[in-house]
Amino acid sequence: MRSDRSFKFFQPEVSMKQDSANLAALVGARICHDLISPVGAINNGLELLAMNDTAASAGPEIELIGDSCNNAQARIRFFRVAFGTSSDSQQLGRSEVVSILTSLEKGSRLLADWRPTEALSRRDVQLAFLGLLCFETALPQRGTVVFERRGAHWHITGRGPRILYDPDLWQMLTDPIFEVELTSARVQFRMLQLIAQDTGHAPRVRYEEDVLTLDL
Repeated sequence: MRSDRSFKFFQPEVSMKQDSANLAALVGARICHDLISPVGAINNGLELLAMNDTAASAGPEIELIGDSCNNAQARIRFFRVAFGTSSDSQQLGRSEVVSILTSLEKGSRLLADWRPTEALSRRDVQLAFLGLLCFETALPQRGTVVFERRGAHWHITGRGPRILYDPDLWQMLTDPIFEVELTSARVQFRMLQLIAQDTGHAPRVRYEEDVLTLDL
């Protein structure tokens, strides 16, 4: 009697990809956890120097170091959510999300317009943050990314003076089988595709001349 084994062939591949995503999330969480404390300590040291009220503590060098520390802390907080471990049981309130995005904007060319008013699961926020990183590649000059909830799904739109649309990268989100060369600058696309697949979301991308839309 002939049996169809095609289903069994695909399962290990899917499982291995998901295991890779989970491992990447754990590595990301560990790196962010280990970096946030020393960066915070540098910032605290700068604040102590400022309290001494000396000429050196008020110089442009100290200000530059302080700005760099603040930008680093903002990116680490953002990356902890985007690339760290997450679950539907963990919640992030609007104030915390907006705080992360506002801090991030100070060193970014993008503005993030966060429309949801309710607390969301950390997994849902992770999807949105990874989406923001994807839009960052498409808006090389400046732009605004708007996040809206439609039921249990995201409606994300990006607008700017110039949209650099790479169809291969965005097809990676909508077609799990589609392969494209991955680099560190593109890893957010594969990470978003894997997490969306794991949570039952089906990303849809629409590109027009002045707007790029991602639904998931």
